Amino acid sequence: MRSLITAFFVMLAATLSGCGYNDLQRADEQVKASWSEVLNQYQRRADLIPNLVNTVKGYASHEQDTLTAVVNARAQATGINATPELVNDPEAFAKFDAAQQQLTSALSRLMVVVERYPDLKANENFRDLQAQLEGTENRITVARNRYIKSVQDYNVIVRSFPSNLTAKAFGYPVKANFSVANESAISTPPTVDFGGNKPAGAR
Repeated sequence: MRSLITAFFVMLAATLSGCGYNDLQRADEQVKASWSEVLNQYQRRADLIPNLVNTVKGYASHEQDTLTAVVNARAQATGINATPELVNDPEAFAKFDAAQQQLTSALSRLMVVVERYPDLKANENFRDLQAQLEGTENRITVARNRYIKSVQDYNVIVRSFPSNLTAKAFGYPVKANFSVANESAISTPPTVDFGGNKPAGAR
């Protein structure tokens, strides 16, 4: 009896391996790891923002609308519970991505405002925050691109025969990805180098 049970599990393992089960497991774990890194870098950016806003406020307190936009965008972005299951829900994923893009835009507008304040740009604390933000935006770009690639690899397995049958049987849906429309934007992080030319109209 025991030998029959052993033979059954050996056959089951061989069947699962041949129908893409192991590939699904590997690809799913890679997506989870890539997604965790995306969230890690977004959290790193969110953690920088309070100090950045407070530093700018000390030199440009009357730029209240711009500062408020950054604070509100951060609250909206961090208010979304980005669980691993979120990548299986295209609507929730799109909402999360839109909130992060809104924060990126608000930060970009803040950086344009900073150009008007030479004393702020010369502030050592601000320069340190600038460098950290620039590095974080670069890390976000890398993390998002890795996530895009891992989801593409996973989705190919989910949609290919015969692994698509295994995916359906074990409940592995197609995962949401960053949209193609955003790829050109995410390939270049927002400009946070303040040593260049001033924007038109700035004094």
